[in-house]
Amino acid sequence: MPRAVDRDGRRRRIADAVRLLADERGLEGVTMRDVAARAGVSLGAVQRCFRTKDEMLRFALEEVGRRILGRVGDRAEDAVRAVALPERAEAKVWLAFVAQAVVSPDLAPVLRANYAELHAMFARLLGDPLKARTVLALADGLTTHVLIGHLTARQAHEVLAAQLAD
Repeated sequence: MPRAVDRDGRRRRIADAVRLLADERGLEGVTMRDVAARAGVSLGAVQRCFRTKDEMLRFALEEVGRRILGRVGDRAEDAVRAVALPERAEAKVWLAFVAQAVVSPDLAPVLRANYAELHAMFARLLGDPLKARTVLALADGLTTHVLIGHLTARQAHEVLAAQLAD
C-alpha cells in the first residue's frame, strides 16, 4: 500500500529549501536537484510537486510573501518595520525575486499581488492610500540600502519614523 504523503507540507519544505539556497547563492544558483537535496527529498518528489523550476520558484515566492504578511501587526509603525526591515536572509531572497520578476512572466504577477496586499494593509493602518504607497516604496528602498550597507538598520528606522511622523 502506498505511503500517504503530506503534499502541502512537502511543497512548503521545498519552498523553504529554495529560500535557503537563494539566500546562499541567489536565485540563479538554485537548481531542482540542489533543492531536493536541501529539502531531503528525491528529485522525483520535487518534480511531482512542481513541473518546472519556474513553478517551484513561484510557489516559493508566494510562501515568502505569506511569511512577510504574517509578521505584520496592527500598528502602522510595526507593520512598516516588519516589511521594511525583515530578517536579512528573507530580505535578500525577496530582492532576488524582485530582480528575477523583471524578466520572468511567472513571478511578476505574484509580486504585484503581494504588493497590492501590502498596500491595502498600509492604507487601512495609515488611513491614507497615497501615504501607504509612499511608505511601501520607501520600505523597498530602505531594505535595499540596508542590505548593501549604505544605511544601517538604525538609520533606516529613523527614516521610517520621520516618514510616519509626517
